[in-house]
Amino acid sequence: MTLELAQLRVIVIEDDVSQRQLAVRHLTRLGVKAVAQAGDGGEALELIRSAAIPFDVAICDLSMPGMDGVQFIRHVADGHLVHAVLLLSGMASPLIATVESMARSHGLTVLGSIEKPVTEQKLGNHLLKFGPGFRVRPVRAPAPSLSGADIERGVQAGEFVAHYQPKVDFNTLKVCGFEALARWNHPAHGLLAPAGFIGVAEQSGTIHALTTRMLALAFNQLNTWSVDGLDTSVAVNLSVAYLSGTEAAGAIAALAQRSSVPPQRITLEVTESLFSANLAAVLENLARLRMMGFHISLDDFGTGFASVQQLLRVPFTELKIDQSFINGAATRPNLRTILESCLQLSGKLKLQSVAEGIERDEEWQLLKSLGCHVAQGYLIARPMPADAVPEWHQSWVTGH
Repeated sequence: MTLELAQLRVIVIEDDVSQRQLAVRHLTRLGVKAVAQAGDGGEALELIRSAAIPFDVAICDLSMPGMDGVQFIRHVADGHLVHAVLLLSGMASPLIATVESMARSHGLTVLGSIEKPVTEQKLGNHLLKFGPGFRVRPVRAPAPSLSGADIERGVQAGEFVAHYQPKVDFNTLKVCGFEALARWNHPAHGLLAPAGFIGVAEQSGTIHALTTRMLALAFNQLNTWSVDGLDTSVAVNLSVAYLSGTEAAGAIAALAQRSSVPPQRITLEVTESLFSANLAAVLENLARLRMMGFHISLDDFGTGFASVQQLLRVPFTELKIDQSFINGAATRPNLRTILESCLQLSGKLKLQSVAEGIERDEEWQLLKSLGCHVAQGYLIARPMPADAVPEWHQSWVTGH
């Protein structure tokens, strides 16, 4: 423990002198060499801004005179002043959960929360979550200005590629599929994630060409893997605008046939946002696709108000639980209750359950104990180019 923590730079913000000094003593015994302290958020900001080297972790009380912990978190997030925060509080867990969500919404890494009094073991366990990648976390840059014409040119030039994230069976540990995720190798802006271009594609009408490109890439790759001995399945996300056209089901079926891929090995992921568009056309396409043998997944389940209603409308075969209900569920009773309800609903409806965004071992253990079927997330692997999949797969099989 000491070896990893010795490299951290930590600041403790606590108005109670005895509590603050107790935390500092614990940190010293844990081997943390660079420790600063402040009595409120304002004093802490002065220390942080004047520091020659940025602090890694701010251990912050919430209720303080002057600038409280909630205000402090907003300031450090706006200025990208620390890499991660760890909350201290004796307040009710729903309030702490709200502050954690707020911090994450600001883009901060939240290591967790500790109920007072602080102990050395609790501090050590949370600080060990700090990974080396947090230090190089990039400051969010403004999204590049892109147009539909840019996307059309990118599609024609073959700049859009698929990265694949594996899905693993909780019980057997076998890889049971991959999700194809769109990436744009933009000549000027580098590798772009979907958030940087999907909205423009939908508004400009180029989403049809882009979706066709991604489906073809995924289907052809699945066929290539099959020839090479990797029998698996692939999941592809479908956009609202794409499914609003009545020709979508036929186009997907034709692409799968040209790639010699059975529909049973393809999962089409949709979100409930689809149903704010042309509902009749969406339902027609999904019904036809299911009749053809394609699997249909309700992605990001629980993030909107209409999820349960969509389960009545669409012949889903899979329910994909959003990571916002997974991250932290091992330590937050309210979140665990919601997660249990989602999995119970999935079981009673005889749907395969997939947990996305798993990042920690305690999340894996909880989900397995609750009967979830399939795992996906950074704990298993990050999305990777297609040519990296065989080596990763062999490594996974060897290690498990």
